[in-house]
Amino acid sequence: MASVQARATVYMDPALHRALRLKAAATHRSISDIVADAVRESLREDEEDLSAVAQRVKEPSLTYEAFLAQLKADGTL
Repeated sequence: MASVQARATVYMDPALHRALRLKAAATHRSISDIVADAVRESLREDEEDLSAVAQRVKEPSLTYEAFLAQLKADGTL
């Protein structure tokens, strides 16, 4: 079964659009493919970030003030 694709209208700065058109032409890819890949990569990064946060959720938190005091105590500041 073929996948169903949704359409979207995206507004961007004209210079960015020109760069995207040039990249599409240079790489023999469609603008849609380039944009979809960029969105996928952004979502992948979000998933990785959320996973890292979930893994560290039980770590003790440290206030900014306490962190500065720790840096001062170890000679970093």
